[in-house]
Amino acid sequence: MRTFKKIVIASGNEHKIAEIAKIFKDCELVSMKRAGFDGDIEETGKTFRENAFIKAKTVGDALGLPALADDSGLCVDALGGAPGIYSARFSGEGDAGNRALLLKRLEGTDDRRAYFECAVCLYTPDDKKSLFGTGRTFGSILHGERGEGGFGYDSLFYSDDLKKSFGEASEDEKNAVSHRFRALEDLRNLL
Repeated sequence: MRTFKKIVIASGNEHKIAEIAKIFKDCELVSMKRAGFDGDIEETGKTFRENAFIKAKTVGDALGLPALADDSGLCVDALGGAPGIYSARFSGEGDAGNRALLLKRLEGTDDRRAYFECAVCLYTPDDKKSLFGTGRTFGSILHGERGEGGFGYDSLFYSDDLKKSFGEASEDEKNAVSHRFRALEDLRNLL
């Protein structure tokens, strides 16, 4: 397994960094801001994988350090995979607006199957190489919110694995079956 002394996480989200730290225990992880990168990264990719690569390469090249990035979102079968890569900006009105729009779009729909998908990219600027991991977690969209935990669409996503919404799950329960955890495990196995 290839090891790294330090990896910059192309994110400022401390929860995400803590989640990644549970998988990559043998190296120092630092947020891009702490490492000295405070620029904006425009996600222009058409897939989760492309967006993860854009973020990892941008930060890795700017800092000259290995960089890890993820991109993820909710994909709903009845909506042709939407909101997909646009999950965070689906309504343009934040998490509550996104959930409300999702419920509105699914009104009268019996097919509520959905999954969260995540792609992670580890980019090393010294050799310009990228490794990718992917993960999915399956479930369905509830007719109303359940639970106070999590963020984003968690209170609407009923997990097939947990038999409850991500909003009702503890952080450890969710992380054990999450799309991000599975993508990071996939990447770690490639190393």
